[in-house]
Amino acid sequence: MLVERVEIVNKLGIHARSASKLVALAKTFPCRVKIGLSEDDMQNAKSIMGVLKLAAQRGTKVVLITDGDEEDTAMHEVKQLIAAKFDEPE
Repeated sequence: MLVERVEIVNKLGIHARSASKLVALAKTFPCRVKIGLSEDDMQNAKSIMGVLKLAAQRGTKVVLITDGDEEDTAMHEVKQLIAAKFDEPE
């Protein structure tokens, strides 16, 4: 199991489009992928409603957890998507 904290850096934070990109990416991995505002309040990153429930704005630090097969790759790819501002123009 991997646990990391990352900052949401895109201008609009996690909204419908960015959440759908995150969910689509998470679903490509066989491991569990979770995201939350704290380790006590985690959401399934493969669920659009769970991700949207976070209402994470720019500057919010979220916790990412990957657990299972391909957890290293999943963590790397999700962190890369967030760092790339969900490939959104600013």
